[in-house]
Amino acid sequence: MLKFIKSLFAKNYEDLSGRDFRSRFESSGNAVLLDVRSPGEFSSGSIRGAKNINVMSQGFNTEVSKLDKSKEYFVFCRSGARSANACRIMSGAGLKVVNLKGGIQEWPQRAS
Repeated sequence: MLKFIKSLFAKNYEDLSGRDFRSRFESSGNAVLLDVRSPGEFSSGSIRGAKNINVMSQGFNTEVSKLDKSKEYFVFCRSGARSANACRIMSGAGLKVVNLKGGIQEWPQRAS
């Protein structure tokens, strides 16, 4: 029973700095960039090529269940908190996910 409870809180995703996140995303041939902020935040500006699924919406789990499990998802929000929550949910659904630690402001404008 204790093992089961620990598994509920296990972290099954990586937190990466902006530079490492961008580098790994760009070198992956099987990655999806996912912005989990609200549609309003997304429309006000996001990372080019990102898809939007609002982690705070009631339909988030349904949207996650439709995602391709053969892909790797690079997830971000404004500060990194909502994306960490999204990563917990998504990894629990069997998806491979990476979180942008610190949020969208940590995305480097130029890869170095």
